[in-house]
Amino acid sequence: MTGVVVSKASKLFGNRWLFSDLDINVSAGQLTAITGPSGSGKSTLLNCIGLLDKLDRGQILVGGRDISRLSAERQRKFRRDIVGYMFQDYALVENATVQENLEIALVAKGRSMVRSADFDGALERVGLPRRQREPVYQLSGGEQQRVALARLILKAPSVVIADEPTGALDSENEQMVLNELERIASEGASVLIATHSSTVANACSEIISLE
Repeated sequence: MTGVVVSKASKLFGNRWLFSDLDINVSAGQLTAITGPSGSGKSTLLNCIGLLDKLDRGQILVGGRDISRLSAERQRKFRRDIVGYMFQDYALVENATVQENLEIALVAKGRSMVRSADFDGALERVGLPRRQREPVYQLSGGEQQRVALARLILKAPSVVIADEPTGALDSENEQMVLNELERIASEGASVLIATHSSTVANACSEIISLE
C-alpha cells in the first residue's frame, strides 16, 4: 500500500509559476483527479510525481520516502517497479504488435515469465480480445489507449499516473477505462488522473483544481 504526499510543490515555467505551494495527499486505494485549463500544469505535476520531471520547490513522498532524494539508479527502479504510466500519446512501439508492447513493459520490470492467459485476460478486460498479433500502427487512437491500459493492468503498479486517459475514447470506453482504474485502485494503488472529463473527475475521491 503506497500513498503519495505532495507538500508545498512549486514549478516554474519560464518566469511564471505553473503551480505554487501545492499540497496533495493521495491514500492508497484512492483516485484523485487533477483538473484545470490547458497550460495549468496538470501534466507537469504528474510528471514530477512520476519522476519524469523535477519540482523547483517542495517535496513528494511516496510510501513515506522523499523520492527527490533518491539516487539516479533508485529513481530508475522507482519508475520501473513502482509507477505505471498512461500517457496522452500512448507511448507504444508502433511497429511492434500488441503483445510485444505488453511484453516490453513486463520485461522492463523483470517479469519475463507471463502466461498467455494473462495477456488474454488483460486484453479481454479492455475490450480487445484476440488482438495480440496486430501491429499497433493499425489500431485507432482509442484502441491504442486501451492497449496502454492493458499494459497498466499487467504491470500492477503501486502508483498510477494517468494523463488524459480517456481523451481519445467515446463515452462507453471512457467508462470502461474508469472502471479499470477504480479496480486498480481497489487493489491498493494510488491513482492520479489529469483530466478534462467531468465524468472521470466526479468519480474520483478528490479533485485538485489547477488554475
